[in-house]
Amino acid sequence: MSLLEIQDLSVSFDTDEATVAVLDEVAFKLEKGETLGVVGESGCGKSVTSLAIMGLLPKPAGRVTGGQIRFHGDDLLSYRPEQMRSIRGRKISMIFQEPMTALNPVQRVGHQLMETLQLHQPNSNRVQQYEISVALLDRVGIPEPEQRLFEYPHQLSGGMRQRVMIAMALIHVPDILIADEPTTALDVTIQAQILELIAELQRDNGMAVIFITHDLAVIAEIADRVIVMYAGRVAEEATALELFSQPLHPYTQGLLSSIPTLSGIPKTQLTTIRGMVPSFANMPSGCRFRNRCERAQQLCAKKVPSYPNVIDARSVACHFWDEPMAEAK
Repeated sequence: MSLLEIQDLSVSFDTDEATVAVLDEVAFKLEKGETLGVVGESGCGKSVTSLAIMGLLPKPAGRVTGGQIRFHGDDLLSYRPEQMRSIRGRKISMIFQEPMTALNPVQRVGHQLMETLQLHQPNSNRVQQYEISVALLDRVGIPEPEQRLFEYPHQLSGGMRQRVMIAMALIHVPDILIADEPTTALDVTIQAQILELIAELQRDNGMAVIFITHDLAVIAEIADRVIVMYAGRVAEEATALELFSQPLHPYTQGLLSSIPTLSGIPKTQLTTIRGMVPSFANMPSGCRFRNRCERAQQLCAKKVPSYPNVIDARSVACHFWDEPMAEAK
């Protein structure tokens, strides 16, 4: 049994104009101690997937319309709110993308850290909570942690706020850590320190990580498996080594070819994926990537590509994944 299993997860949002399907039958598994990288353009559904797992979709606009989210075999979608509160932050933690909006601006950092401890460790006293909070801030690289506990979020830099969020997520060493762009606001030195901290917790406690990022270099370094998402669907899934050495989906190939290399000719035009990501309110029929794909054929407009295992447990949602670009009509 997998630690976490997402089965055909679909999510919709109500807007002023219509109900918009944001996720369409997303499916993947997460094993104990594994790092699963999730990549894709902004708006592809990465963060919505994580919010659905945590039971934090904005209400009443957002709702799960289909599928299952199984944690240790139990469907989290069947849990009552109080059951989810007992899991959220203790068994499954999340590092949010925007620390300034995730932290309460009118409460000191120490109060917010100790509030998390009080919720899941009610038998601990204030001295113990203070000592744990100081140790956590020190562990994530915040200087003078004793002083920072008495400061408000606006008194900290963006990088420090992000590290406070990471400390809050790691208080209980959860079974699953969902990291939504956790190193975006950090310089490379602190970024390396945070990635090493997460890796250390994985080695010591068998924690699994879902790592959401735009940074393919980070994914190449830390991920065991990678999921590539596009317009609310999973386009491809493979091990990190397979994905970077032999991408199969045209979108994955476009993402990797757009990365500048030191071996390239100086001052030449960068490779890009033509076109724009379609609006969720006006998705193309069939394959959602077909309007930007050099491999697209008539079948792509008529039929949604299935998501089979194609090579050694790899999966790719493309009708013509095994055809060279030059042969596409």
